[in-house]
Amino acid sequence: MIYLDNSATTLIKPKEVLKAVNSAVTKYTANPGRSGHNQSIMTALQIEETRRKTKEFFNLKNENNVIFTANCSAALNLAIQGSAKNGGHVVCTENEHNSTLRPLENLKQKGIIDYTVAFQTQAGGIKRLDIENCLKPNTYMVICNHISNVNGDTADIKEIGKMCKEKGILFLVDAAQSGGHEKIDMEADNIDFLALAPHKGFYSLQGLGVLLIQTPRALSPIMFGGTGTNSLELEQPDALPEKFEVGTIPTPNILAFSGGLDFVKENFNIIHDHLDDLTTFLNYELSSLPVEIYTTTENSRGVFAFNIPNMHSNEVATYLNEKWGICVRGGYHCAAKKHEALGLLDRGAVRASLSMFTTFSDVQKLIIAIKTLLKKQKLI
Repeated sequence: MIYLDNSATTLIKPKEVLKAVNSAVTKYTANPGRSGHNQSIMTALQIEETRRKTKEFFNLKNENNVIFTANCSAALNLAIQGSAKNGGHVVCTENEHNSTLRPLENLKQKGIIDYTVAFQTQAGGIKRLDIENCLKPNTYMVICNHISNVNGDTADIKEIGKMCKEKGILFLVDAAQSGGHEKIDMEADNIDFLALAPHKGFYSLQGLGVLLIQTPRALSPIMFGGTGTNSLELEQPDALPEKFEVGTIPTPNILAFSGGLDFVKENFNIIHDHLDDLTTFLNYELSSLPVEIYTTTENSRGVFAFNIPNMHSNEVATYLNEKWGICVRGGYHCAAKKHEALGLLDRGAVRASLSMFTTFSDVQKLIIAIKTLLKKQKLI
């Protein structure tokens, strides 16, 4: 089997993650922060160490502002719903995942907010002007998908963040695909909220999301419940992280993320260059064939989208899986506006997404499989 669906979740986990998971299920198994005994304290210290690592990796002001959620969708929902302003306006982009679009649409249908989708005017990604042209007097937030999970289009978050700061607008970045692959500095990029999916770029486990909060005063909780603190009070605690973390947190997943942070920090440049080389190679080889390519050469970040003429993307994905044992994803990738922008609402796109553990041999086999399919379809 050749696994090329790493934008959905990474398959191979590095030894740092495996070791952390083993420790979580053999040593740090108590409920952190819920008791005063040594086992609970020992586990809680490991959780706090993960917050510290995350803070340093993304240059966040306060490690207590690292909030663990059920997944990246939950992190985005917290940022979007928790900051909603009645009668306000939000700008998002064509690259957004449904984890952003659906909460916005829900708030719009309830009559709480309105929102505008910014479309790219240049190939490669969203620019500052694309966002600026959509602003209104009541715009209070800009939401920007950093790297598209469909084709790797990359937003200029530094310039967009600078604009948001100049205009006093909150800036939420969805880094589900970029976290671990691209340098993100919350201070330098003027990011108020950053959402992560550790099971992708940090090679960790499913079942954990992270929301980094630079501007906590702008956010209210959307879930309420036990925190292990202030137990006699019926109001949610105001201190972070307890204000936004309800119920038992997933210790094994958090410690796996800690291992993933160690792995990525140690190998960041190697990972970045490897994805660049593989994506560039795939783009170069397929560009000489009658293949419709939707990933630009400058966006060599491990996400590659294409189609075979006169075939539905799901049909191509099924062929690659059944005949070649190659795992890619067809369809719409939970990103309707992106497929609308690409003109692919009728058939979606085939996505091959790579990881640190993808080899040139894996990519070469995909190229051979596509050539064979093109011959079968009498296209070459």
